[in-house]
Amino acid sequence: MLLYLIITCFSLILFLNCLALKPLPPWARPTELRLLSLCFWKEISFFSIPSSLKNSLNITTIIIPSPKLSFKHMMSTSNDHVEEVSGGAEMSVLDLPELVLECILEKLPPSGLCNMAAVCSSLRDRCMSDHLWEKHMKQKWGRIVGPAAYREWQWHLASRKDSTHLKQGKQRLWMKLFSFVRSFSWVRSKVHDTSKQTTTTRLPVDSNSIMSWYLALETGRFWFPAQVYNRENGHVGFMLSCYDAELSYDQSTDTFQARYPPHGRRPIAIECGVPWERLRAAPVDTSPHDLHISDCLNDLHPGDHIEIQWRRNKEFPYGWWYGVVGHLESCDGNENFCHCHNSETLILEFNQYTPGSRWRKTTINRKDHREEGNEADGFYGGIRKVNNEEEIKMWKRLWPVEVLE
Repeated sequence: MLLYLIITCFSLILFLNCLALKPLPPWARPTELRLLSLCFWKEISFFSIPSSLKNSLNITTIIIPSPKLSFKHMMSTSNDHVEEVSGGAEMSVLDLPELVLECILEKLPPSGLCNMAAVCSSLRDRCMSDHLWEKHMKQKWGRIVGPAAYREWQWHLASRKDSTHLKQGKQRLWMKLFSFVRSFSWVRSKVHDTSKQTTTTRLPVDSNSIMSWYLALETGRFWFPAQVYNRENGHVGFMLSCYDAELSYDQSTDTFQARYPPHGRRPIAIECGVPWERLRAAPVDTSPHDLHISDCLNDLHPGDHIEIQWRRNKEFPYGWWYGVVGHLESCDGNENFCHCHNSETLILEFNQYTPGSRWRKTTINRKDHREEGNEADGFYGGIRKVNNEEEIKMWKRLWPVEVLE
């Protein structure tokens, strides 16, 4: 029996010494948690092997990563970790199973994807794929970037491509290289010591990819069309309105710079420090200089929320102004006897103004509505019905503290 035990243990020792076990990558190390193979020690203790024989065995430590570790902490490696694994073969991130690696990449923020893309060509192709960036695009920019902004981006790419073909000699070569390899200085690779100087990541990105569009928005290099509530820092003349503008993101302040279309001969108005909550994507695909086709007039009832185009004169662009549908003067407002929705005359009320104000109420014709108004009171254009509860809540949040004159 003793001879059998010695032969078995000797064979096991030879097997463990010949077995090439790869240590886990440095980012998989726990804070200070290391567990031994319990099953192996249980089998050894079963035979009551002397402690001297146990000590002669070359037991490999199993490292269990802590689930609370962030990806940034896993990616940061200290000098002592590097020294520990320098003698043996190190496991690469690419050695992870396909599903595990994909799950890790899906959890990374945009800056993490850019850092991983700089590791090698294989990870670069993965980290730049549209399906990873589409989620980040929707989460950060989906509420304020609409179809008009996407068309502007496509036109921007096409114009750059056309200008590249028109260049000759060195200028043409420079433009081709510039369109193929662009630097994105906003990406900063962080290390475990936050006091160390940060560095920037430079990556060749396909200009037609979602990643390229995301980075163009993030860096503020691309001005995109959207709409701004209460323009010009909530100027009293624009309360409860929403105007078209071109926007550029300022990453340092997490706000936007807005350029409004010129009003007649006036110069372009510029507003800085516009916060996210005052922005939205255009709800309808209508130019601020064109009359919106009103297709909801027959469906409007008293109490419905609406937005109507209005401009000071015909040289100005339209803005969208919030109001509600009111009752006719002949109606007492009783819902059981109200027939206002059957009348060709439609009453629109703007209750942010005091009763008796010339801006408080206007009347339009349901059957033959076109731009109506004059130089004194301005011109009313197309109407859209507001059904979305979030839009209605937004207008109510912007309601002025004091009633306007």
